[in-house]
Amino acid sequence: MSRVVVTGRVPETALEKLRAEHDVDAWSGPESIGREELLRRVAGADAVLSLLTERIDAELLDAAGPQLKVVANVAVGYDNIDVPACTARGIVATNTPGVLTEATADIAFGLILSATRRLGEGERLIRSGQAWKWGMFFLLGSSLQGKTLGIVGMGGIGQATARRAKAFGMEIVYQSRSEIDPRVAAELGARRLELDELLATSDIVSLHCPYGPATHHLIGAGQFAAMKDSAYLINTARGPIVDEAALVAALRDGQIAGAGLDVFEKEPSVHPGLLELDNVVLVPHLGSATVETRTAMAMLAADNALAVLSGERPPAPIA
Repeated sequence: MSRVVVTGRVPETALEKLRAEHDVDAWSGPESIGREELLRRVAGADAVLSLLTERIDAELLDAAGPQLKVVANVAVGYDNIDVPACTARGIVATNTPGVLTEATADIAFGLILSATRRLGEGERLIRSGQAWKWGMFFLLGSSLQGKTLGIVGMGGIGQATARRAKAFGMEIVYQSRSEIDPRVAAELGARRLELDELLATSDIVSLHCPYGPATHHLIGAGQFAAMKDSAYLINTARGPIVDEAALVAALRDGQIAGAGLDVFEKEPSVHPGLLELDNVVLVPHLGSATVETRTAMAMLAADNALAVLSGERPPAPIA
């Protein structure tokens, strides 16, 4: 039997699948595993199932030892994994694309509705016990019909978000490294633009690009200055894609109308300036947080690990 280390709590069905063939050491504490404990546990592991909260770097790979064959990330994003360090050691790194597409697109569109219709403000007012009365100009928001949604990163989640937007009567533009399938573009009526033009023309900008050196602070002071003062920013990708300090300034000074964030630059910390503003909706990284999606993610990660341990190609290797 090979030894599989699971760095955090995952659905039991995935653990059962792994235990049917291998010895599994799964962290079950209520909090994330500490670094020292993680380094101790991975020693001698043949496979590691990692959560996005754990940093998989050269130090950890060396602590595991030369027998380590696979790091299976229970996430589609893999900025927590040093992929070149894995490759240099002959370790296969995998992720879980596809299975969280719809759930994350749901959250993105939920944030769009919450931000543009000021739902967070309305709920806070009710819960505070303040007196209120319906009026023609009370908590006016912005409609979506006929507005332009600019999608930065037109992969699976970006396309799923675009489909939801089209159902609401929105126009779709996107920025991506390459053209999407012409049939998908025709279905969505989507036009590809450069980032500067997208920012200048969009009423809502939704981020769905991967995080890496090229996208660190992709959206900062200059980009907010280029956006309409009536525009909204939505981020369900990774926090550091946005310069949070610049976002606070843009929201405070009226450079943009509002924002909806599911991810943060220094998770789980949130910039204190964001907490003081009413025109931003804040949720704690819930993009894939459905029972069905988290189960599917864990099962795909288990399948990836089992395939590599059996000498087979995993379903979702990181290219």
